[in-house]
Amino acid sequence: MHLEADTLLPMGLGAIILLVAWLPLVLNKLPLSLPIICVLIGIGLHSSGVLPLDLDRLDDDHVPERLNQAVVLISLMGAGLRLDRRFGWRRWGSTWRLLGVAMPLTILGVTLGAHLWLGSSWAASLLLGAALSPTDPVLASDVQTGPPGQGEQGEVRFALTSEAGLNDGLAFPFVTLAVLLAQPAPVAWGRWLGLDLVSEMGLGVLIGWLGGRAMGWFMFHSPRLKLSDTGDGLAAVGVTLIAYATAEILGANGFVTVFVTGASIRASEPDAEFHRAMSGFAEQVERVLVMLVLVLFGWSLGAGLLQPLTWRGVLLALALILVLRPASAWLGFLGTDLRWQPKALMAFFGIRGIGTLFYMQYAFARARFGDHDALWAVVAFTVLLSILLHGVTSTPLMRMAERRLRRRRREDPKEVR
Repeated sequence: MHLEADTLLPMGLGAIILLVAWLPLVLNKLPLSLPIICVLIGIGLHSSGVLPLDLDRLDDDHVPERLNQAVVLISLMGAGLRLDRRFGWRRWGSTWRLLGVAMPLTILGVTLGAHLWLGSSWAASLLLGAALSPTDPVLASDVQTGPPGQGEQGEVRFALTSEAGLNDGLAFPFVTLAVLLAQPAPVAWGRWLGLDLVSEMGLGVLIGWLGGRAMGWFMFHSPRLKLSDTGDGLAAVGVTLIAYATAEILGANGFVTVFVTGASIRASEPDAEFHRAMSGFAEQVERVLVMLVLVLFGWSLGAGLLQPLTWRGVLLALALILVLRPASAWLGFLGTDLRWQPKALMAFFGIRGIGTLFYMQYAFARARFGDHDALWAVVAFTVLLSILLHGVTSTPLMRMAERRLRRRRREDPKEVR
């Protein structure tokens, strides 16, 4: 009997897929998460030498970048489809505060910390700030809303879901700015501000809204053939790819476009059962892909991704997760009538993950940053810390919050926070 890589690879993929389906039943009552298990599997695979992969860093080729991008896009579509709350400036107040206050302050804090504390260049420091600022729409799934149609699940889950759906798109212009700063040519600040930041974001919202309304019509209101009649959730993947490709062709922000498309489709027929089918299929695809990403992440950790990490990098990562994000979010909620418990949870669960890895891969493929390995070490440690800390605490903390919310709803049926 001969065990070769060509044989072991499909066996390993099959085992991972079965773990994706089975482990949530086991971990449901434990303070663990599937991402933790997959990272450990990746580390174990590297240590065992069973699979001879040539992947010491996560940006050795474009395959990991494209894989991470696909995970984020599918996750954004799923997030848009899961939101039961109708769009509105007041109804989405927590979202705007997290996006408009917490995220810029986090970018600023990490950028200054990396430049003054780590001694990184301004370009590298801004890259760290932009990549580490968004709440990840993938790994934050344990603290986000459930399937469509479950009704209000509290302000915490809604705010974290809608924030994660939009903040990847908001962070992207700052990643492109870091790439521009790393180039020898001077930065055209007016062009970046007007085109990359404002125009691409606005166009992404417009394309997403129009595309979502059009897709919603074909799904639910077409007089001859309704796509929803098929009941096939595979449509979610098709819509995701079309929305992103359209945004790329027209020069819009693709991440914003995909999320807004999903939310717009949901709004076109809020009570349709087809949303649950699409969201469920998107979640299954996302779970398989993200587990592959995390196994590769664990493999890279085993290959020495953290070797260049210094104690200064460790302190910066701890400061981001335990101080910068919570303090920035708390400042964003000043003046609101939210209770301190939901504010504390929204501030704490600023989870870093797949989107962070993608932004680093994107930037390193397009510009040279002097402290390449050191930057990867800081990012990898931050993501690992987030996976461990948030993965262990998400289940017990969210259960406590849900028990508190149910108790308040018994006292006041209009309570949603």
